[in-house]
Amino acid sequence: MDPVIPEGSARKPRARRSGLGRSARPRLRLARRIGLDRLLALAVLLVLLLVRLWDPAPVEILRLRTFDALQALHPRPVTLRPVTIVDIDEDSIRAYGQWPWARTRVAELVRRLTVAGAAVIAFDAVFPEPDRLSPGLVAESVPGLDTATRAALARLPSNDSVLAEAIGASRVIVGQTALAQATDNDAALPETGFAMLGPDPVNHLAHFPGLLRNVPAIENAAAGRGLFTIVPERDGIVRRVPLVMVAESRVVPALSLEILRVLTGSGAVMIRSDAAGVSAVALPGFEVPTDGGGSVWLHFNHHDPARFVSAKSVLDGSLDPERVAGKIVLIGTSAIGLLDNKTTPVDRTIPGVEVHAQLLESVLSRATLAYPNYAIVVELLLALAVSLGIIAFAPALGAGRLLMLGAVVAGFIAAIAWFRFTRLGILLDPTFPLGASLSVYAVLVFTNYTREQVGRQRIRSAFGQYLSPALVEQLAASPERLRLGGEERRITVMFSDVRGFTGISEFYRNDPAGLTSLMNRFLTPLTNAIIERRGTIDKYMGDAIMAFWNAPLDDPDQEANACAAALAMLARMDALNALRRSEAAAGGQPDLPITIGIGINTGRCVVGNMGSDLRFDYSVLGDPVNVASRLEGQSKTYGMQVILGSATAEAVADRFAVLEIDRVRVKGKREAESVWALLGDAATRGSERFAQLAREQGAMLGAYRRRDWGEALARLDACRRLGDGFALTRLHDLFAARIAGFEQVPPPDDWDGIHLAETK
Repeated sequence: MDPVIPEGSARKPRARRSGLGRSARPRLRLARRIGLDRLLALAVLLVLLLVRLWDPAPVEILRLRTFDALQALHPRPVTLRPVTIVDIDEDSIRAYGQWPWARTRVAELVRRLTVAGAAVIAFDAVFPEPDRLSPGLVAESVPGLDTATRAALARLPSNDSVLAEAIGASRVIVGQTALAQATDNDAALPETGFAMLGPDPVNHLAHFPGLLRNVPAIENAAAGRGLFTIVPERDGIVRRVPLVMVAESRVVPALSLEILRVLTGSGAVMIRSDAAGVSAVALPGFEVPTDGGGSVWLHFNHHDPARFVSAKSVLDGSLDPERVAGKIVLIGTSAIGLLDNKTTPVDRTIPGVEVHAQLLESVLSRATLAYPNYAIVVELLLALAVSLGIIAFAPALGAGRLLMLGAVVAGFIAAIAWFRFTRLGILLDPTFPLGASLSVYAVLVFTNYTREQVGRQRIRSAFGQYLSPALVEQLAASPERLRLGGEERRITVMFSDVRGFTGISEFYRNDPAGLTSLMNRFLTPLTNAIIERRGTIDKYMGDAIMAFWNAPLDDPDQEANACAAALAMLARMDALNALRRSEAAAGGQPDLPITIGIGINTGRCVVGNMGSDLRFDYSVLGDPVNVASRLEGQSKTYGMQVILGSATAEAVADRFAVLEIDRVRVKGKREAESVWALLGDAATRGSERFAQLAREQGAMLGAYRRRDWGEALARLDACRRLGDGFALTRLHDLFAARIAGFEQVPPPDDWDGIHLAETK
């Protein structure tokens, strides 16, 4: 059957025009040019940048834990010990009773420290109420006390005034604490002055509604007042200490900052600010960088017992004065029962008073950390630069090289963060640039993987009906082997057609569904025979099939596979005819056997997606295709079921029983083609009978082409005797008729033994 007949029920994948409007097409073209994977990566990058600006808790905690890791790897080295902590420890409490002690004892502690030469004394504690052990209060609280005794006690100075006198005789900074409840203290109490340089930073500071102060006598006697309030991060770890806060609607200093102010003799604290909030807090000789909220990042070292002396040793006179002489003395507690323990990046717990000591050490040794307000800009720019580089170069570098380059970039960013931390004391968060770039890389990898999976599924869908499952999986695993758009390669082409299908169709003229069922019934085994032997179904043309080998995947044994498929097709048709014969006998129907003719040819062709923008098929084009089609048509003329072109026959002659039957010039061709019959497999080829038949057939053709008609007829008789079982009767009758005709009318002098085929 002519291969130009329109396609039948099976269809190849086709491309269709989109219904997009004109306005959408430029955007679609731009998306295709940039790549949907890149656009998705850019969208993810934009979202990540917005998330960093938002800075939700998980992002902040990851950043803070990174800073913790830096401190754990490189704690602050101790180069200066300007602070001594007088510790109200367990020994002191056992010796002098539970805290709070009578303020006369606290006054004695202050006096002894002053005598020992403390440069400044600060309380990590607050005395907000009158001492209940003052003589006057005791006189009022003891029942049955005589009037004279009560009056004598009332004339004695209060414990608060005793402590205030001791404080006034030294340089003492008393502690205050911020409260979550609103308070209304006496506005006449002394306050620390502040000078602002830059925009008003008050809205950026930590705000507290209330402020717990000391009793007025102590507040007025002190050289300074500061908040010992420490605000841990969300996870309970202390990393920053606010130097300035807003409490009770007033700007107040931290205890450590007030200590430094008193030490430097400054009358006020300078606050530098910018649009992002506070940038630094300055005193004469000091400028401490802070974050926008006025907090200083502490560079911690490990808990050091050498910072501590017991309050008991001060009170009982056993303390070496050198431990406090010229030092900043902090009075605080490490007693467990007083619940003043903090967690730091380098220690699970330390006394809260030691946080203030480490802050003072850091400031005085100029070893504080800084996370400047512009740091977020640097991190965003780093993330943007690295991510855009990944998006730009990912297709060119490939996953492996990009991963190696990414590792180098990640190491470089980590090295920058480490250098800035260890050498400059400046914090830089490497996690966001690395996390953002890794996320972009993951998106590109995922989209590439998804695209490959979709492409493989598309290949499976497109070729699943036309290739064996094994070949489809090979093609899906290596899609680069499918070169779309057409390529030239050696192809073996097969055409098969049903003989006498017109008569069969006429029988089913009133039963089109029955005819369709019959076509499916014989096309299915024929298709399976082709696919099982690595063939590709090109198209169905009514009752005809076009198939080819060696595309889209390489098949080094294409000719043999095509011949094996042809023999399998014949065998399956025999089995189907036997089954239909029994069905026809049982149903009283006429037996309509199905016979097929097959033409196979091999040569250089173009294979690929052929068609237009509206429709394309994966197909094969070339002169060998036309020859294969003509050979299938000639199978009817020669009475053979399978006819091979010479290239195919030469490739399989050592494995299949192939027999040269003629040399013809098919219609539409100028060059002649030797045609061969495929008579069987390797077992048939190895039989003695086939060997004799091949010799006699070759001798007959030689005599025929030499015009030795007598010799040709003699050899033809021998071929007839040997050809029983090979279905060669029509072939031999054809040659007998030709020879008889030439004996009557000899061929012209230029006759070369080539037969001109007048029909397709």
